[in-house]
Amino acid sequence: MTATPIATRALGSPRRVAAVVGNTWVRFIVRRVLRLAVSLWVVLTASFAMIHLIPGDPVRAALGITASPRLVAQRRHLLGLDQPLPHQYLHYIHGLFTGDLGTSIVSNEPVSSLIAVRLPNTLELACLAFIVILLVAYPIGLLFAIRTQDNRHHFTELSFTTGTAVLGTVPEFVLGAVLVAGLAVALRIFPVAGQSGPKSYVLPVISLALGPAAILSRIVRVEAVRVLGEEYIRAARAKRLPARIIYLRHAFPNMLTASLTIAGNLLPALIAGTVLVENVFGWPGLGTAISDSVEQQDYAVVQAVVLVLGGSVLLINFVLDCVLAILDPLSTIRDS
Repeated sequence: MTATPIATRALGSPRRVAAVVGNTWVRFIVRRVLRLAVSLWVVLTASFAMIHLIPGDPVRAALGITASPRLVAQRRHLLGLDQPLPHQYLHYIHGLFTGDLGTSIVSNEPVSSLIAVRLPNTLELACLAFIVILLVAYPIGLLFAIRTQDNRHHFTELSFTTGTAVLGTVPEFVLGAVLVAGLAVALRIFPVAGQSGPKSYVLPVISLALGPAAILSRIVRVEAVRVLGEEYIRAARAKRLPARIIYLRHAFPNMLTASLTIAGNLLPALIAGTVLVENVFGWPGLGTAISDSVEQQDYAVVQAVVLVLGGSVLLINFVLDCVLAILDPLSTIRDS
């Protein structure tokens, strides 16, 4: 009688095994969706509460001290700010489901129109920076891992860790200001500010990507050194496989999961960094929109931008969880 595999003996027939795995994935998706929904509700509530916790009257601030009380009352009524807070909260949630993010107190225009114009510019900047981070961090991290494995080339390792540590601690806006002063003002190679063609993307993307790329390359090097010390890598070398096969087919996929987790954790910081970098370069995105709105005390716009940025971070983390679960199903089974 043929021996049955341990998993089949424990769980029953292959159909039973497939059902268990299927249920695991269902539980994983349901738990992640529920976690996402709760987190979105927290961000939504916090962004709504912000406008009511800030001292002062935003309508009075927007209209100026010379505006008559009657005009202020009319504008408050028009914006629904004279209603009880629970009524305003329910109206705000209803508006989100219908695409209404409120009305600007300063311009009296729909906030959703401003978001529709500004959000693509911010996403372009963040996505380009993230692609640059991956394209720079993975080859550099793998290259220095190959160079410094088995405790070789201590000076190279020290130079790499010191350089990446310094670059990783430089704030984005400081780096942006230095790049503007050197490459835009002094040498006039790139535009100083604004969105005026492909060259205008270079300095903002470098400002956003350089620090995270340095941090991620350190993680990639550590993971790559660990993977290169595994038995299956030694076996591949013993078979005299070409270096590109060893590093790209055997080492790279096995170091990808852990480093992708770190890369995903860098994304919220990257999105937050766009707010500062956009102001340095006068980029027409959500970062300049939120700073202008804070200055003008247009809290309806601030509220909407905070909600959009917070929601984007949560959605990115949700997608990253799903991607990592596909790359490493065993961790998904343990998590569920």
